[in-house]
Amino acid sequence: MSTARRTPRLILTTTVVTAVLAGCTAGPSVRPAVIDNDGKPNPGGPTTAQQVPLPPLAEPRSPSIKWEDCDEATRQRLGQPSVPDTLKFSCARVPTTLDAPDLPGRGLSRLSVVKTGGGPIPLVVVNDVDGEPGSLYAARLAATLPPEFLQKFSLIGVDRRGTGTSMPVQCIPAEIRTDLLGADPAAPDLEGVVDAARRAGQQCAIELDDSQVAMDSWRAAGDLEELREQLGLDKLHALGRGDGSKVLAEYAVRFPAQVGRVMLDGLPDPAPDAAATQEGVAASAQATLDAFGADCIARGCPIGDARSAVTAVADRLRSASATTTDGEQITPGIALYAIYSGLAQRSRWVELAEALKTAQTGDVTPLAAFAEPVLKDTKARPSRLDGTLATKCNDSATRLSAEELTRATTTLRDKYPQFGVFAAQQLAWCSPWPVRREPLPPAGAPGAPPMLVAGTATDPVTPEQGTGRAADQMPSAVTITWQGAGHGALSLSPCVADATRAFLIDGKIPVDGTLCPA
Repeated sequence: MSTARRTPRLILTTTVVTAVLAGCTAGPSVRPAVIDNDGKPNPGGPTTAQQVPLPPLAEPRSPSIKWEDCDEATRQRLGQPSVPDTLKFSCARVPTTLDAPDLPGRGLSRLSVVKTGGGPIPLVVVNDVDGEPGSLYAARLAATLPPEFLQKFSLIGVDRRGTGTSMPVQCIPAEIRTDLLGADPAAPDLEGVVDAARRAGQQCAIELDDSQVAMDSWRAAGDLEELREQLGLDKLHALGRGDGSKVLAEYAVRFPAQVGRVMLDGLPDPAPDAAATQEGVAASAQATLDAFGADCIARGCPIGDARSAVTAVADRLRSASATTTDGEQITPGIALYAIYSGLAQRSRWVELAEALKTAQTGDVTPLAAFAEPVLKDTKARPSRLDGTLATKCNDSATRLSAEELTRATTTLRDKYPQFGVFAAQQLAWCSPWPVRREPLPPAGAPGAPPMLVAGTATDPVTPEQGTGRAADQMPSAVTITWQGAGHGALSLSPCVADATRAFLIDGKIPVDGTLCPA
């Protein structure tokens, strides 16, 4: 842990109150003072501190969205565990511009949004592209937030383009999904994953045609601008989580004058070296596994040492194939994906420990449940993998050669035996995907008001160092770090939740670099 405080990037005007919140302390940065993966500084970036005040909260004026009751349908989508009966849900379909470069007329899309909470001010919620659709994430988040949130805000959960019920991408055959996720950590190379990526790319090119390149975070930010207008808001107030925070950060670059009160719960690493970024994911996944193991032992863990349990499951699946009760074959690679997914969901750690225990005896069905959202694809519940692959490949310009992939795989496997190959295989997914042609303006969002950025010390999805690098590119970012483990601090840390409440509702900005205890 670095002992050097980060230099604050804000000059706060008299309209902004700086506060140190109960349970939080202003402390040293958890990022190293020197970061090897920063890339070159942006010569065109801002050089002076921002002095844009935090916008006031204002109720919508002349909204055009037509809401319909969808309480029962939303609860069916949520499944179990559901949310309290006190929460009610309304749904709407918002027309947006598809904005596909090669599509005549640029086309139309339909964005699905779900509203919950009784507050007068819409608060848009955007989740990870590979996580639960934003409409469902917002519903679950509403159940964990302090009551003041839903008295002031109505949460507007967005199924971002290509996911959930917003014209979902469904272009990868089931057997190819299995191959994309099934890389054995003991395999010498990623040849099988590269071949699966090639077949997935070919099939998606056929199915999506000109809209293939229209699934990305930049255009998703444009969707939010159209949503803001139809909500009748002068400013967009929003919460982002993980990769969903990237959409909001790009919204701030595109529409700085329309940015309201925004909280970003984890940000992807913006560094250009994709292999180094994935090494950060592998390292954080390994650290989260250790945190899970320590938590498990404190609760009387049924699996003993967590690393040994993961290795034992992979070894068993390697020596004897195993299928779920509905006939789905689970490989060592799929098992590791399931474990990774479980580690990211702190609220399911008890369930993950039990699943690892049963998997060591040959019953893989409980563990496979963690991978089901990506392996299974239905009209009601589209696979999360297809939209993830399309969005992340369109967002990235990195395409590694076979030799580069082999070197990265070897390096990551040696350093991180459990999750090195898992992280490396995602470098192969985009190999055959077309590279983005349109240039993007530099990151930074000069002219945007203060934005609250929360990091988590041990986050397997958006590692804290990557979140810090992203925040360092945003002149108005104010950081707060939860010293715990799991993905996303807002629903896990009362300290972060209180800081977010004070920021969004009261307009109080915490001291930059504030630490929240685990």
